Amino acid sequence: MTDPVFFFGGWRPLARIVVVGVAMYVALVVFLRASGSRTLADLNAFDFVVTVAIGSVFGRALTAKGLSLSEALAAAALLVVLQYAVTSVQVAWPPFGRAVTNPPVLLYFRDEYLRTPMRRERVTASELRAAVRKKPVGTLADVDAVVLESSGEFSVVQSVPSAAVPGDVFGDEVVDDDWTPTPE
Repeated sequence: MTDPVFFFGGWRPLARIVVVGVAMYVALVVFLRASGSRTLADLNAFDFVVTVAIGSVFGRALTAKGLSLSEALAAAALLVVLQYAVTSVQVAWPPFGRAVTNPPVLLYFRDEYLRTPMRRERVTASELRAAVRKKPVGTLADVDAVVLESSGEFSVVQSVPSAAVPGDVFGDEVVDDDWTPTPE
Protein backbone atom coordinates (compact mmCIF):
# COMPACT_ATOMS: atom_id res chain seq x y z
CA MET A 1 0.00 0.00 0.00
CA THR A 2 1.32 3.44 -0.85
CA ASP A 3 1.50 6.32 1.55
CA PRO A 4 -1.24 8.92 1.11
CA VAL A 5 -0.29 12.18 -0.56
CA PHE A 6 -1.73 15.20 1.17
CA PHE A 7 -0.46 18.27 -0.66
CA PHE A 8 1.61 17.52 -3.73
CA GLY A 9 2.33 14.20 -5.40
CA GLY A 10 4.42 15.47 -8.25
CA TRP A 11 3.82 16.89 -11.69
CA ARG A 12 3.06 13.60 -13.40
CA PRO A 13 -0.33 13.04 -11.66
CA LEU A 14 -1.28 16.66 -12.36
CA ALA A 15 -0.34 16.29 -16.02
CA ARG A 16 -2.46 13.12 -16.22
CA ILE A 17 -5.47 14.97 -14.78
CA VAL A 18 -5.06 17.80 -17.31
CA VAL A 19 -4.65 15.47 -20.31
CA VAL A 20 -7.49 13.14 -19.29
CA GLY A 21 -9.70 16.09 -18.29
CA VAL A 22 -9.31 17.84 -21.63
CA ALA A 23 -9.83 14.59 -23.56
CA MET A 24 -12.94 13.67 -21.51
CA TYR A 25 -14.35 17.17 -21.87
CA VAL A 26 -13.95 17.13 -25.65
CA ALA A 27 -15.37 13.61 -25.86
CA LEU A 28 -18.39 14.49 -23.71
CA VAL A 29 -19.14 17.56 -25.83
CA VAL A 30 -18.95 15.40 -28.97
CA PHE A 31 -21.11 12.63 -27.40
CA LEU A 32 -23.73 15.07 -26.15
CA ARG A 33 -23.79 16.98 -29.43
CA ALA A 34 -24.18 13.74 -31.40
CA SER A 35 -26.95 12.44 -29.13
CA GLY A 36 -29.16 15.48 -29.75
CA SER A 37 -30.87 18.16 -27.70
CA ARG A 38 -32.94 15.67 -25.72
CA THR A 39 -29.88 14.68 -23.69
CA LEU A 40 -29.60 18.24 -22.42
CA ALA A 41 -33.32 19.02 -22.12
CA ASP A 42 -35.33 19.23 -18.93
CA LEU A 43 -34.55 16.06 -17.08
CA ASN A 44 -36.97 13.27 -16.32
CA ALA A 45 -35.87 10.57 -13.87
CA PHE A 46 -34.02 8.49 -16.48
CA ASP A 47 -32.23 11.51 -17.97
CA PHE A 48 -31.20 12.59 -14.47
CA VAL A 49 -29.68 9.17 -13.71
CA VAL A 50 -27.72 9.23 -16.98
CA THR A 51 -26.49 12.77 -16.30
CA VAL A 52 -25.31 11.88 -12.79
CA ALA A 53 -23.65 8.70 -14.05
CA ILE A 54 -21.81 10.59 -16.81
CA GLY A 55 -20.62 13.10 -14.21
CA SER A 56 -19.42 10.24 -12.05
CA VAL A 57 -17.49 8.71 -14.96
CA PHE A 58 -15.96 12.11 -15.74
CA GLY A 59 -14.90 12.66 -12.12
CA ARG A 60 -13.52 9.16 -11.77
CA ALA A 61 -11.57 9.50 -15.03
CA LEU A 62 -9.88 12.60 -13.63
CA THR A 63 -8.95 11.17 -10.25
CA ALA A 64 -8.59 7.38 -10.54
CA LYS A 65 -5.13 6.31 -11.58
CA GLY A 66 -6.32 2.78 -12.39
CA LEU A 67 -8.91 3.91 -14.94
CA SER A 68 -7.62 4.45 -18.46
CA LEU A 69 -8.94 7.16 -20.73
CA SER A 70 -10.30 4.54 -23.15
CA GLU A 71 -12.24 2.84 -20.33
CA ALA A 72 -13.73 6.15 -19.21
CA LEU A 73 -14.65 7.08 -22.79
CA ALA A 74 -16.26 3.67 -23.29
CA ALA A 75 -18.31 4.10 -20.10
CA ALA A 76 -19.45 7.61 -21.07
CA ALA A 77 -20.27 6.50 -24.62
CA LEU A 78 -22.25 3.54 -23.28
CA LEU A 79 -24.34 5.83 -21.07
CA VAL A 80 -25.06 8.23 -23.93
CA VAL A 81 -25.96 5.35 -26.28
CA LEU A 82 -28.26 3.84 -23.63
CA GLN A 83 -29.94 7.20 -23.11
CA TYR A 84 -30.40 7.58 -26.87
CA ALA A 85 -31.77 4.03 -27.17
CA VAL A 86 -34.22 4.45 -24.29
CA THR A 87 -35.54 7.76 -25.61
CA SER A 88 -35.86 6.29 -29.12
CA VAL A 89 -37.90 3.38 -27.77
CA GLN A 90 -40.02 5.86 -25.77
CA VAL A 91 -40.94 7.63 -29.01
CA ALA A 92 -41.54 4.43 -30.98
CA TRP A 93 -43.51 2.60 -28.29
CA PRO A 94 -45.51 4.90 -25.99
CA PRO A 95 -46.25 2.22 -23.33
CA PHE A 96 -42.51 1.98 -22.70
CA GLY A 97 -42.33 5.76 -22.41
CA ARG A 98 -45.07 5.72 -19.79
CA ALA A 99 -43.16 3.02 -17.89
CA VAL A 100 -39.91 5.01 -17.62
CA THR A 101 -41.26 8.57 -17.42
CA ASN A 102 -43.56 10.08 -14.84
CA PRO A 103 -46.68 11.55 -16.44
CA PRO A 104 -47.54 15.21 -15.97
CA VAL A 105 -49.98 15.73 -13.10
CA LEU A 106 -52.65 18.40 -12.70
CA LEU A 107 -52.35 19.84 -9.18
CA TYR A 108 -54.48 22.98 -9.28
CA PHE A 109 -57.51 23.80 -11.39
CA ARG A 110 -59.69 26.92 -11.26
CA ASP A 111 -59.20 28.06 -7.67
CA GLU A 112 -59.06 24.51 -6.34
CA TYR A 113 -56.13 22.50 -5.04
CA LEU A 114 -56.35 18.88 -6.16
CA ARG A 115 -55.36 17.28 -2.86
CA THR A 116 -55.16 13.63 -3.95
CA PRO A 117 -52.58 14.23 -6.69
CA MET A 118 -50.79 16.78 -4.49
CA ARG A 119 -50.42 14.19 -1.71
CA ARG A 120 -49.27 11.50 -4.13
CA GLU A 121 -46.66 13.83 -5.66
CA ARG A 122 -45.70 15.25 -2.23
CA VAL A 123 -46.39 18.84 -3.27
CA THR A 124 -47.70 21.47 -0.86
CA ALA A 125 -49.95 24.43 -1.55
CA SER A 126 -47.04 26.63 -0.54
CA GLU A 127 -44.90 25.10 -3.31
CA LEU A 128 -47.64 25.77 -5.86
CA ARG A 129 -47.87 29.40 -4.76
CA ALA A 130 -44.07 29.67 -5.03
CA ALA A 131 -44.21 28.26 -8.58
CA VAL A 132 -46.79 30.88 -9.53
CA ARG A 133 -44.68 33.67 -8.02
CA LYS A 134 -41.76 32.63 -10.23
CA LYS A 135 -43.88 33.23 -13.34
CA PRO A 136 -44.95 36.70 -14.47
CA VAL A 137 -48.62 36.07 -13.68
CA GLY A 138 -49.19 37.53 -10.24
CA THR A 139 -51.12 35.30 -7.86
CA LEU A 140 -53.10 32.07 -7.95
CA ALA A 141 -56.20 34.19 -8.59
CA ASP A 142 -54.71 34.93 -12.03
CA VAL A 143 -54.08 31.24 -12.79
CA ASP A 144 -56.45 28.56 -14.07
CA ALA A 145 -54.15 25.55 -13.67
CA VAL A 146 -50.80 24.32 -12.39
CA VAL A 147 -49.31 21.10 -13.77
CA LEU A 148 -46.33 19.20 -12.38
CA GLU A 149 -44.45 18.17 -15.51
CA SER A 150 -42.42 14.99 -16.04
CA SER A 151 -39.24 17.00 -15.53
CA GLY A 152 -40.37 18.10 -12.05
CA GLU A 153 -41.04 21.67 -13.14
CA PHE A 154 -44.36 23.40 -12.70
CA SER A 155 -46.30 24.68 -15.71
CA VAL A 156 -48.54 27.60 -14.85
CA VAL A 157 -51.53 28.02 -17.18
CA GLN A 158 -53.20 31.42 -17.08
CA SER A 159 -56.33 30.80 -19.09
CA VAL A 160 -58.43 27.77 -19.83
CA PRO A 161 -61.69 28.07 -21.81
CA SER A 162 -64.51 28.60 -19.32
CA ALA A 163 -66.57 25.52 -20.25
CA ALA A 164 -63.57 23.20 -20.45
CA VAL A 165 -62.85 20.36 -18.08
CA PRO A 166 -59.26 19.30 -17.35
CA GLY A 167 -59.27 16.23 -19.62
CA ASP A 168 -60.34 18.37 -22.58
CA VAL A 169 -57.60 20.92 -22.00
CA PHE A 170 -54.61 18.89 -20.85
CA GLY A 171 -55.28 15.44 -22.25
CA ASP A 172 -56.02 12.28 -20.33
CA GLU A 173 -52.39 11.66 -19.42
CA VAL A 174 -52.38 14.73 -17.17
CA VAL A 175 -55.66 14.21 -15.36
CA ASP A 176 -56.40 11.51 -12.80
CA ASP A 177 -59.58 9.52 -13.24
CA ASP A 178 -60.54 10.38 -9.68
CA TRP A 179 -59.52 14.03 -9.58
CA THR A 180 -61.52 15.84 -6.98
CA PRO A 181 -60.93 19.52 -6.44
CA THR A 182 -60.98 20.87 -2.91
CA PRO A 183 -60.54 24.47 -1.82
CA GLU A 184 -57.48 25.33 0.26
